[in-house]
Amino acid sequence: MIFSTIRIYPARIVFALLTIACMVCIFCFSMDNANKSSDKSGRVTKTAVQTFVKDYNKMPPSKQMSVMDKAEHIVRKLAHYSIYTMLGFLASLTVGRRRLFSKKSLGVLLFCFLYACSDEIHQIFVPGRAGMFTDVLIDTSGALTGMLISMAVMWLYFRIKSRREAKRAAA
Repeated sequence: MIFSTIRIYPARIVFALLTIACMVCIFCFSMDNANKSSDKSGRVTKTAVQTFVKDYNKMPPSKQMSVMDKAEHIVRKLAHYSIYTMLGFLASLTVGRRRLFSKKSLGVLLFCFLYACSDEIHQIFVPGRAGMFTDVLIDTSGALTGMLISMAVMWLYFRIKSRREAKRAAA
């Protein structure tokens, strides 16, 4: 009986599938051993450094190495933040419209936090990788950002939709 009153919107199904796809993507990145993970982030870091650091190619090798080490740390942490921003965004859209301070919003954030914890535990078992609680905090802050962005997008969407409906009703 209770299930007959629950409406499943096609958009929620799509967002749920996208949320799962994002989780699979995170899991696959976490499966990479230390060398493969460093190669991936190293390529991104090298491109970023060569683009944004003036005279990088003219620097002595020791200075280049120092710049690359600092930049790679930032790139790796931004990667954590970014992918969890996407997870928080998609999970939030799956749950749908709600208030910021609600059980549903807390549930989205808790879901992302627990997934981040499981991701770091997973990395403990991957050769050369380590699970770090600081990464869980970065991941969770990214998820919160994604959730906030999604709530702003939903607010804007429903505001535009209600204005259009009001114009149609007045016409």
